[in-house]
This record gives sequence, C-alpha cells and structure tokens, in this order.
Amino acid sequence: MSVILVISISIRLVALVWSLVLWRRVRDWRMGFLSFMLGLMALRQILTWWGMSSPWESWRLRPVTEIPGLAVSILACLAVVFLHRMLTERQRTEEALAAEKERLAVTLRSIADGVITSDTEGRVVLMNRVAEELTGWSQSEARGKSLAEVVHILDERTRQRRPSPGEAMLRSGRANSSSSQMILVARDGRERLISESSAPIRDKDGKIRGAVLVLRDVTEKRKLEDELLKVERLESLGVLAGGLAHDFNNILMAILGNLSLARLYAPPGDRVHERLEAAEKAALRARDLTERLLTFARGGAPIRSTASIAELIRDSAEFALTGSNVRCEFSLPEDLWPVEVDQGQIGQAIQNLIINADQAMPDGGIIRVKAENVIVTDQMPLPPSPGTYDKDVIAAQGMGIPREHLGKIFDPYFTTKPEGSGLGLTTAYSIIRRHGGHIAVDSQMGRGTVVTFYLPASEKEWPAKKPSEEPWEGRGKVLLMDDEEVIRDVAGHMLAVLGYEVALAKDGAEAIRLYQEAYEVGEPFDVVIMDLTVPGGMGGREAMKRLLEIDPHVRAIVSSGYSRDPVMAEHEKYGFQAVITKPYKIEDLDRTIRQVLSGRIQQTSGDVA
Repeated sequence: MSVILVISISIRLVALVWSLVLWRRVRDWRMGFLSFMLGLMALRQILTWWGMSSPWESWRLRPVTEIPGLAVSILACLAVVFLHRMLTERQRTEEALAAEKERLAVTLRSIADGVITSDTEGRVVLMNRVAEELTGWSQSEARGKSLAEVVHILDERTRQRRPSPGEAMLRSGRANSSSSQMILVARDGRERLISESSAPIRDKDGKIRGAVLVLRDVTEKRKLEDELLKVERLESLGVLAGGLAHDFNNILMAILGNLSLARLYAPPGDRVHERLEAAEKAALRARDLTERLLTFARGGAPIRSTASIAELIRDSAEFALTGSNVRCEFSLPEDLWPVEVDQGQIGQAIQNLIINADQAMPDGGIIRVKAENVIVTDQMPLPPSPGTYDKDVIAAQGMGIPREHLGKIFDPYFTTKPEGSGLGLTTAYSIIRRHGGHIAVDSQMGRGTVVTFYLPASEKEWPAKKPSEEPWEGRGKVLLMDDEEVIRDVAGHMLAVLGYEVALAKDGAEAIRLYQEAYEVGEPFDVVIMDLTVPGGMGGREAMKRLLEIDPHVRAIVSSGYSRDPVMAEHEKYGFQAVITKPYKIEDLDRTIRQVLSGRIQQTSGDVA
C-alpha cells in the first residue's frame, strides 16, 4: 500500500468522523449529505486497496488514480471546515436573533402601556400583556384579525364609534397622537378611558412594513384629576365659607347678645322670658349650622374646651334626627369622664354618624347609643394607645354594609347613595383622629352596623353650668376691641351689665393706645378682649405682641367668629389666656372673664342649647 493511499484514506476517515460529529451537533442536511459522500468515498478507496495483488502493483498500475484521490480527500476536508464555519455562524446568528426576540418580548411585557403591532393590511401581528388586558383579546386570538375588530374605540363625548387609529396611520403614512381621550371597549364590555398614539414601522429603505399602536389607560389619572378638582373646589368653598361665617357669626353675635341682655330684664317664668329663651336656642342652632358647613373645610387643630361627652352625644343626636322616623335610645352613665374637645367639631362628627345611621333605616327604627369609661393598656388588642378613654358606641338596625365596602367607607367621596357626597364619614374620621381618638366600624349584612369611637378622657374637671338667673358681680376694667360697631355695642352692654368698667376700640392700634395710656397712669385694664381678624387694620395677633412689650403680665382673651389662624387653637403660644368664639351668650362671657381673672383657663365657644 502506497503512502499516498494511506494518507488519502486517513484524511477521508478523519473528515468523515468530523462531519458526523458536526452533523449530530447542528443537524443540518448539508452536513449530513457531506458525511454520506465522504463515507462512500472512503469506502471506495478501501475496497480499491483491498482488491490489489500487492502494494508495488498498486503503485505501478494506479499512480495517477491515487494522487487525484488525495486531492479529493483534501478538498473534502476543506469542505467540512468551510461548512462548519458557515453553520456555526448561522447558529450564532439564530441565537442572537432569539436573544433579541426575547429581549423585545421582555421589553414589551415591561411596558406599562398597551402595544399592538400590525402588518400593512392592518392585521394584528403582536400584542403585549397590557394590550391583552385592555382589549380582552389574547395575542393568539387576535393575531391575523383586523385592528378595527380588536381595538373598539368610542368618542368620549358622543360615544360614536371611531376608526382604528392604526388603520388611519397606515393610510396616511404619518405618525399621529390623539390629543383627546377616547373610550376603549374591551371584548367583555368593560370600558376604559385611554389616550393613543401610532407610528409606522419602516424597513431600511423607508418602506412601510406595518404599524405600532400604543394605548395608555388614563382612567385612574382622570379619577385623580377629578378628585384634585373636588379638593380645589372644597378649598375654595372653605375660603368662601370662612368669610361668610365671620360675617354671619358677627350678625348672630348681635342677635344672640341682645337676646341674652333682653332675657335679663324679663322675670323668670314670664312668657316673654320663655320666648326669649326659645329665640336664644334658635340663634345657637344657626351657629351650629355654620359650624356644620365649616367643620370639613376648616382643617387644622381643634379649639378645645372641657365638655361632657354625654351632653354632646345627646344634643347632637337629637338635633340630627329632627323630623326623622328613627329614634335614639341612650345609655349614658352620669359618671362619664369629661373630654377636652372642640365641641363644634365633635358635635358635627356625631351628627354625621347619626345621619348615616338614619339614612340606612328608611322605614324607621332605633339607634342605640351607649358610652362608658375604659382604660386601654398595652395588653389590650385595641388600636388606641394606652390611656383613659370615653368609649362611645352607635348601633343601627340597618341592612348592614357589604364586606367589600367596609375598607372604603372612610375614603373621601366614597358613597353608595346616589344623593350622597361621600364626605360625612370622612369628616367624622378626620375629626376624631385630630382629637387623638380612634373610630372603627363593624357590620353584618342583614343585622346592622356598629360604630365605635374612642376619645381621650380629660383630667380637667368639667365646669358645671350655673343658672342663667344668677346675679353677676363683675369688678374691674375691661378693654374690648372689635372692628364691628354692632359687636362693640352689644358686648359693651354685656360687660356693663356684668359690672365691669368698659373701654371700646375699633382696631388693634387704638387698643394699644388706650392700654398704654391706662398703664402709664397706673390704672391698667384687668382684661383685654380682642377680635382676631380686623380687615384692613391691626388684628388681635399683632396687637398682642405690642401689649406684651408694654405689660408682660397683660391678661387677654382672643375672640373670632371663624378663623384658620393657629392663634385660635394655640392661643397660649401667642400670649392669650383664653379663647371665646362668637357668637356667645352673656353667661359665656362672664364665665370666661372670671376664669381668666382667677387664673383658671378655659376655652369657651358658647353652650349648646
């Protein structure tokens, strides 16, 4: 056997084995065909060698045959190398393409907007997960269908069907983005507010190969915008209400003050005395109506005073149920601890809870209200922090609240009543939380609803009411500052009846001048009562700073019909000893002055009749 023949056979066998290994790896028909041909060529060469009589005969008879066979073997081996490189490169390209497709799929799944691609005929090719959720079509179901069938769009105002934006873009060849918002109707009939944009898909030559449509769900955005608009409207209402309340309470102050004075001149038990008392109560109800308007808009810290929670509950519940076919049953022990609260705000919260219970019983029924003293410890599974509380429970015999709604009842604007505003329970929740309390609701369908709220108990003693006929024996000098002449007149008469020597000022500057003159001659005022807000002039806050410079021991009371100013809630920080809220009765004025003169500080907002 010649050397050339051995080398040729060896090369063919190596090429055959190599091609077989590569064929198993890539499974390409070309590599398989090449392996088959190399096998035949190697077999032929072996059979040729097997049929020779001797090696020398082979060299003599077939020298020309062996050399071309060697060349063929070398070419076959080169063919294997070339085909391997070609197939390897193709495999890398396919792997890169698969990785790119995976990255594209991941990107599409990660996009928060719905993305739909189509071919030049407007048929769906690809959809991401968000697009499937928005349209209600899966990608497998939508593929090959027209955009108009999958993307069902209505005009927001007219609710008329609109053409698919992707199809319009394919006709025009230009990208577009709709400035208006539209309604997307899903396959199952659900509607969502969307904004859309579309753009052509072009190849490297600039020819349009399809379209991409982007759908953005703006339903929640619209709801948020609506909520913000409501908040802005409420803030505007609060500003308007504040101005109206200031003026309205000044008018009520004149009415209530004069009624209080007139009642003093009527003998107790006389019919005139009774009519004047009834008129007083009506004026106080009018004051409560302004508080109902202002409570939610006011915000800020409560103006606190020590009060009886039992009286607040009873008065607020009875007022809320006026004219209703629902009645209240009270279980209010006499030894309930007093609370330090803003009586107007807490009264509003209780009224909202009672009104909500009343509306849940259109056919009438009973609301059971009970209260008790509780001490919350760390070991008790209750939300309030440890301390002493008044626990108040309002139980209504209504239909109950569905469990899926229980977690939303305190959310602003959440209501299941067509005529409801969704602010009643929100206001009650906000007020109780601002007072350091806690409120919870438990309800069972068909069995009714129980509302439980906790208010921190006060260590202060609740001042008992004194009969209105008790004689007053005020002594000392009082400086009264108010920009309203009618207020100066009626409050001045009240102070005079109480026995005080009165000086009147129309603004802070005049009050400072009068106080300084009296102080310099050694006859200072015992008490100064100043209106907090003076339009176009110096109010009580600025005047108080100057008075403290003149006399660090000045005793002053701040008064206002309504103000967002923090002075009303934190008057001690600004040098005032007490607060009295207009309108007030002569009893409220007398009690506040006496407490200031005796060093017992109390915030007064008038008795709730």
